[in-house]
Amino acid sequence: MTPEFVVGFARQAIELALTISLPMLGIGLAVGVFVSVIQAATQIQETTLSFIPKIVSIFLALLVSFPWIMDKMLAFTREVFINIPNYVR
Repeated sequence: MTPEFVVGFARQAIELALTISLPMLGIGLAVGVFVSVIQAATQIQETTLSFIPKIVSIFLALLVSFPWIMDKMLAFTREVFINIPNYVR
């Protein structure tokens, strides 16, 4: 196992983690900005008012994107398991 291989493998794993988390983070950001604008316009500064919509929207985004996430994770895992003999050398 060369240092280049380890760095490349770690890069792939980090890219996969970022790609998988992107839908939930994007939806959470959009809902957070929207709720913040509404709070600023109405001057209601309730903490739960910004927390609950973000949690619900992130959960819904997870439900919608779950098949895609599982496909990406299974493809990466399958690639790792298939290449185990190459990694050992």
